[in-house]
Amino acid sequence: METSFDIATSNAHTTIDASVVQSRILQSESIAKEELMNNNNDDNDDAMDTSGEMPTFDKLSAQQAAASNKKGGKNQSEYRRVRCPQHRYSPLRESWEQIITPLVEFLGLQVRFNTRSRSVEMKTSRQTQDMGALQKGADFVSAFMLGFEVQDAVALLRLDDLYLESFQVTDVKLLKGDHLSRAVGRVAGQDGKTRFAIENATRTRIVIADTRIHMLGSYANIRVARNAICDLILGAPPGKVYNNMRNVAKRMNERF
Repeated sequence: METSFDIATSNAHTTIDASVVQSRILQSESIAKEELMNNNNDDNDDAMDTSGEMPTFDKLSAQQAAASNKKGGKNQSEYRRVRCPQHRYSPLRESWEQIITPLVEFLGLQVRFNTRSRSVEMKTSRQTQDMGALQKGADFVSAFMLGFEVQDAVALLRLDDLYLESFQVTDVKLLKGDHLSRAVGRVAGQDGKTRFAIENATRTRIVIADTRIHMLGSYANIRVARNAICDLILGAPPGKVYNNMRNVAKRMNERF
C-alpha cells in the first residue's frame, strides 16, 4: 500500500515577482524561516554598504514594468544575489569556470563573486533574451550552493519541468540526539547505498546535508523519493521501502 507524505513547502522568498516568474526551489516552512532570518541578519550587516545608494520606489507590477521598458526603448537591468555558505567556498572556487559558462553564454547574464558580501551576484544585460533567465540562473547557483554537482544543477537551465525540494528530518518526525542521527543514517545507508538506490529508482538526485535533505528531479519523481525517505525516517525496513518504491516507479513508467 502506497503512503503519501505531504510537507508544506514555499518558494515565496526565492521569487522575483510571482506575476512574472517563479522559482523552482521549494523549501519546507522550517527551512524557509531559518533562511529568512539569516538573510535579514546578512542584510543588516550589509546596510552600511548600501545606505545612501539605493533609493526607495513603489513596487511595479509585471505589466507596468514591461510597459516602462518598452517606453524607455531599452531593457531595465535586474539583479540577483545568492549567498555562498562557508563550506561551499572551495567547491565554488574549483568549479567557478563551469558555473559561469552556462550563465554567460546560455543565459546572457553578467556574473561576479562579491568577496565582501560572500555571494554570487548576477545581472541582466543587453544579451539577455529570456525573460526568466535571471531566475533560472539564481536557481542554478542556489542548487550548487545546496550541495549538488554542477552537472546535475545545470539541468535546471535546460529543462523546465525540474524542481528542487528541501525539508528537514524533524519535519517528518520530531527526533533528537542519537535517534536523529540514526534516522539520517537510515536514509543515507552504508557508504550511501540507500541514497543511491533511491536516486536510481526514482531518477532524482539527493543531497543529505546534516539534517536537511534536498531532492532534484521532476515533480512526480520527487514525490516518490520523498515518500521513500519519509518511510525510512519513520523506521520502515529498507527492503519494504525498496519494493514499494520500485512498484510505484514501475507504474509511473507504464503510465507515461
